[in-house]
Amino acid sequence: MTQPCGSLTVLRERYGERYRWLVLFSVMVGTMASIMSSTIVNVAIPDMSHYFALGQERAQWVTSGFMVATTVSMLTTPWLLSRYGYRATYVGAMVLLLAGGIGGGIAGHFGLVLAARVAEGLAAGVVQPIPAVIILYAFQPHEQGRASGIFGMGVVLAPAIGPSLGGLLVDWFGWRSIFFMVVPFCLASITLAYKFVPTTAPGGMPANRNGEPLDWRGLALGTLGTLCLLNGLVALHSGPYAQAILLLGAAMLFVVLFLWWQRRMARRGHKPLMDLRVFECRQFAMGSVVAFVYGTALFGSTYLLPVFMQLGLQLSASHVGTIMLPSGLVLAVTIPLVGRLADRAPTHWLVGSGLALLGLSFVLMKLVDLQSALWTLVLFAVLGRIGLGFILPSLNLGAMRPLDKTLISQGSSIIGFVRMLGGAAGVGLCGIVLEWRLGAHGDSLTTAATSPARIAAFGETFMMLAGLCLLALIAAWQLRGTAGQATVARKP
Repeated sequence: MTQPCGSLTVLRERYGERYRWLVLFSVMVGTMASIMSSTIVNVAIPDMSHYFALGQERAQWVTSGFMVATTVSMLTTPWLLSRYGYRATYVGAMVLLLAGGIGGGIAGHFGLVLAARVAEGLAAGVVQPIPAVIILYAFQPHEQGRASGIFGMGVVLAPAIGPSLGGLLVDWFGWRSIFFMVVPFCLASITLAYKFVPTTAPGGMPANRNGEPLDWRGLALGTLGTLCLLNGLVALHSGPYAQAILLLGAAMLFVVLFLWWQRRMARRGHKPLMDLRVFECRQFAMGSVVAFVYGTALFGSTYLLPVFMQLGLQLSASHVGTIMLPSGLVLAVTIPLVGRLADRAPTHWLVGSGLALLGLSFVLMKLVDLQSALWTLVLFAVLGRIGLGFILPSLNLGAMRPLDKTLISQGSSIIGFVRMLGGAAGVGLCGIVLEWRLGAHGDSLTTAATSPARIAAFGETFMMLAGLCLLALIAAWQLRGTAGQATVARKP
């Protein structure tokens, strides 16, 4: 029987042993674009807020809207891969990301900008679980850490350089220019996908276009729960408190309904959006807890740090990008080195060390004031990124290696989901705590000039993030015993 030209069998025969690296590189380009779109906009938030006359809470939705869309769409990746295969899923997401980048760049109304960010978030959520699935299927156990490290190095290079280039673009051409930065990455990723990414589903199985329909009810419950959580956190600070309690209560209700519905789907023999069997594995369950808290600290700080430098320390966007560049480059070097360790060293040691360094960098940020030398900012940012370099290649492998092969796609999307859920909450939480501490110090970000009170409010918000890292350390210790446990290498 003749194989389709885009099938896994044909592509492996054509490119030989190097094919698994070609597939990984192809999806790496698209993942770079999706991660760049999630972080680079932070540099332009002050200018965008001024252009559209936005308050702090509305400006946060430029980031939070992206996070919500990314979080929810991650749950759809296993279904999309099973139904449409790698290539159609990946290319479709890249086209959506491309449309979001162009749409955001030409938008003349804040509502259109927000819609473009949601489109970008939906695409990013679908794409980001795919590389972990490929690594755990296609690479030998002793190569998985190395593959994760090399992939991670490539992925972080774009956001490492992105804020620096983005800061210059904002200063030179305005905030619109940063939306167009994803365009060349999207075009390149689509081209590579049609050449190297197979049309088959994970494991080399044919895509089943006649499979079960998507669990729209579960997706709706997950979306409503996420939206209620974020809006409840905002209302918890700004009021009215009755609305906050109602929204947070609704979020808990939707979570319970979502879990009940997923169990019901599984009991009836249907394919649930989230297969809860993954949580029967202790390492995966603890890894998910770490991923949630880590996501809160990571994305919260990614939002907070540029705002602190611009509105607290009165630095320009280009200065912010320049200060953040060395830390990004250090992260890109750290990840492949730690990736090699991930094949041998205990996961709880690597993840715990990373969380400790990340938390320490937040504590040190409290020491920064208007008289601090810029090199101290660079040093503290570098320390935090070294911590991230220990966590990124270790956490996914440590949590997912013990899973059965049939649950790998589910595990990748779920751990990404809880990380992004923590990230979406983290962005909102940082904004809430910052506004709270500013009010306690009698200051506001609406005033043009900075003050010691404003610096103190930022410092206290960083301390909150340090506390979250300490909580994640407790869960990270429960990842003991995952070193050396690995799934057998399979087809991509």
